[in-house]
Amino acid sequence: MTPKSVNDIHKRGGTVLGSSRGGHDTHKIVDNIQDRGINQVYIIGGDGTQKGAYEIFKEIRRRGLKVAVAGIPKTIDNDIAVIDKSFGFDTAVEEAQRAIDAAHVEASSAENGIGLVKLMGRYSGFIAMYATLASRDVDCCLIPESPFFLEGEGGLFEYIERRLKENNHMVIVVAEGAGQDLIAKSIPVADQLDASGNKLLLDVGLWLTHKIKDHCKSKKMEMTIKYIDPTYMIRAIPSNASDNVYCTLLAHSAIHGAMAGYSFTVGMVNGRHAYIPFHRVTSTRNKVKITDRMWARLLSSTNQPSFLSKEDIMEAREAERLANRLPVPAGSSEHTKKHSASVLSNVVTVVAV
Repeated sequence: MTPKSVNDIHKRGGTVLGSSRGGHDTHKIVDNIQDRGINQVYIIGGDGTQKGAYEIFKEIRRRGLKVAVAGIPKTIDNDIAVIDKSFGFDTAVEEAQRAIDAAHVEASSAENGIGLVKLMGRYSGFIAMYATLASRDVDCCLIPESPFFLEGEGGLFEYIERRLKENNHMVIVVAEGAGQDLIAKSIPVADQLDASGNKLLLDVGLWLTHKIKDHCKSKKMEMTIKYIDPTYMIRAIPSNASDNVYCTLLAHSAIHGAMAGYSFTVGMVNGRHAYIPFHRVTSTRNKVKITDRMWARLLSSTNQPSFLSKEDIMEAREAERLANRLPVPAGSSEHTKKHSASVLSNVVTVVAV
């Protein structure tokens, strides 16, 4: 690549480098780096790519080579740990809104109209959550981190019936990784993995569409549902102005760090550009915290039920504490735990009303 060949690269969508799904040969890659006398390697991609970068770095260090490895976090899912956000996320959220706008137009144009939009998010529902908050037209957002159920009091079907009676239409946003446990119960299939070792997902949007249709038919409700799946359209567009600026800053930081001989993943942490050890960004995955304020804001915006019981909330808090190795709060007697659970449950109930 020359400066001339990449002059307009930022105006194009997709990738000129090409993309793949796992299956790299670390030893062969490092052999080529060594044979060609390369002393700086820049690796661009998501959490799987950063894991690959870490493996390459470890092999380089094992061989004692003087090679700097710089990882640049580029994924629309925003699921790379430690950093504030990854390059591509803002663009994805902005484009996702166009699909939500179309779903809202279609839903409001028909009696008991439902617009259902499926967005990317295998394990993390950041695109769905932020697009929902930005849109303000969404009535329900379903993400992998927040389990939901269909039937019964407080379930999705009951909420759909209530919203249609109130507004005559509604918009549902669902992340691709949401509800996979529910689909598995109704459609028994053998677990299959892709080349990166990720479980192949079933189409939650199509499944949910049929479930909603069947439920409304059983209730003798007239209903029209429009299913929109813009996933790869979102990923293929050129980056917006915000991501262009962020990408430029990431590039500058990556070059400075590599020139100094460091190996790292670069990213924004609490508003400041930082060099992060590979093992820190590859040991875990960034996910939406459903006990956090941002998810509470979403519940308040959509007025959807939380789909969570008191036990669910306390389990999520405990899992978060263990994941972050936080100490048990002082004075956590059985009475204190029960009181905390009661207060937290009340807060969630108020937010979800």
